[in-house]
This record gives sequence, structure tokens and C-alpha cells, in this order.
Amino acid sequence: MPIVTLPFADLVDRFGPVPDGVELDVWDVEGPYDRPDDVAITLLPFYFAGRHRWQFVHDLPNLRLLQLPSAGYEHALPHAPAHAQVANGRGIHDDETAELAVGLALTSLREIHTFQADRTAGVWDVRTTRSLADRRVTVVGYGAIGAAIATRFEAMRCDVTVVARSAREQDGRHVHAFGDLPELAAHTDVLVLITPLTDETEHLVDADLLAALPDGALVVNVARGRVVDTDALVAELERGRLSAALDVTDPEPLPAGHPLWTTRNTVLTPHVGGNTDLSVPRTLELVRRQVSSLAAGHPFANVVHG
Repeated sequence: MPIVTLPFADLVDRFGPVPDGVELDVWDVEGPYDRPDDVAITLLPFYFAGRHRWQFVHDLPNLRLLQLPSAGYEHALPHAPAHAQVANGRGIHDDETAELAVGLALTSLREIHTFQADRTAGVWDVRTTRSLADRRVTVVGYGAIGAAIATRFEAMRCDVTVVARSAREQDGRHVHAFGDLPELAAHTDVLVLITPLTDETEHLVDADLLAALPDGALVVNVARGRVVDTDALVAELERGRLSAALDVTDPEPLPAGHPLWTTRNTVLTPHVGGNTDLSVPRTLELVRRQVSSLAAGHPFANVVHG
């Protein structure tokens, strides 16, 4: 009987009925699984770092699907066993990450973080801030999360431009190619990053692209830290020319003493874009679909490798 492993007992408890001929079990990938020949699908734990534990996944000779709970998958592909397909968590974190992208932009532009600091200091300081409405927003990365982000910024009455690896027409929007970014940057008030990390996108936002942004522009990163040249961003922030609202950094976690802890015009959250109370139910929805596909002999969803 094929086994589907979930990393925590409460996920099994909340899963509900499974198709006949499929068994659920708990396995956190912290050690070898005791019935390795029977495992067909494994859901990795959230924020799985792997290291030596990847060997335990490789020890599953009949593994058909390695399911990631994250939209990003660059961390898993170099380690995943060649005999299994890899699926990402496309659709799980769309709403969560889109919410945070808008929240980070609002926090920075409306200076909510500084008003909270005033509150702690007991200071009542009325001042004018910047509105999000009417801002020119460029969203870099146009997958499911990028589309959700673009929709929300449009609802906030922003002028939204979307960019991806290749130009196309999609969802009634013209999608620009990465090659258009230098020209688009000159007309961007808020640059939102949600592209996957690949060889092509590492340091996509470099010193030249940052320099092309207008004075006062805001960089919102809910993608991966290495999409941005951190040293170049720090230089712009220390000058006070740009602002940043970052859910991800390079390095990550941000070490003590790193300049981003103290740079001007900076809002920072610790990589929590996909970490809300929606994460578990949306993950279970996806895994249920994968289990149904396994039982019916249908193709798996969200396959990014294999």
C-alpha cells in the first residue's frame, strides 16, 4: 500500500479521509523512515533546510513525489532524488504574500513603523506621509503570487506594470521582459520583487538598476534576498535616496551587526510572507489533490522537476 508522509501528527489528524489503498503516516525527515519501500509522496516540513537529512529522502526508492510547502524550489532541486518528481507549493501562499507586499508598502509609505516608534516614546507627532494610491508600481515576477500582488495594488488605485522572464500578454496585462527593467525603473515609485531565485535573477536588482530608480522610490522584496545586490541596496539606503521594505535578505537570517538592522528608511520582517494561519489549510488542500491524483493514476500538480 503506498504511503503518503506528512511531517507533523496534527496534519494527519486534519487531513480527512484518504482514497482506498493509500495510507497516511507521520514522518518529520529527522531520521530514516522505517518502511522506505512504501513511500510514494513525502511532504517536506515547512522551511526545510535539509543538510544531512536529504539522505533520508534519497533512501525512499519508490518515492514518486516530493512535495514542497513553498512556492520557491531552488533550495530543493540540487538535493532532490532523481527518481522522484518535485512539486512546489504554487497556490498556497498567494494571498499571504500578496497581503504582506501591500502591507510592507503601506508601512513604509505611510510611515506606520515610525509612528509606532513615536508611540513607544510617548510622542504625538502629526506629519504628512506618502499615499500608496496613484503610485507607479512595477511587479517583477509574474507567476501566481505576482498576479495576486498586481491585482491588490491595482485595487489600491496604483498604476501597475508587470515584468517576467519573457514578454507576453496574460490576464489582460502586458507582461514586460526582464530586459525592459532599466527603462521601467526610471518610471517606478514602488519596485516589488516576487521572482524566483535562478541564475538569471540572482542580483537582477543590482547597483545600476537601483540607480535607475527615481529619488524616493521604494524597493519591496518578498522574493529571495539574493535577487537584490545587498551591498548596493545598503549604499542607497545609507544615502537616504531610496527606501526598502524587506521580508527577505541576503544573508538570511540577518546576522547581528549587519547594516540592514540600522539603515535609514528600512522596514524589515523575518521572512514571514507565507507564514500565517492560512498556510496549513492551503497546504493540506494541495496535498489532498496530490493524493487523489496518486490514487487515480493522474499527473501530479505543480511539478517543477522530473
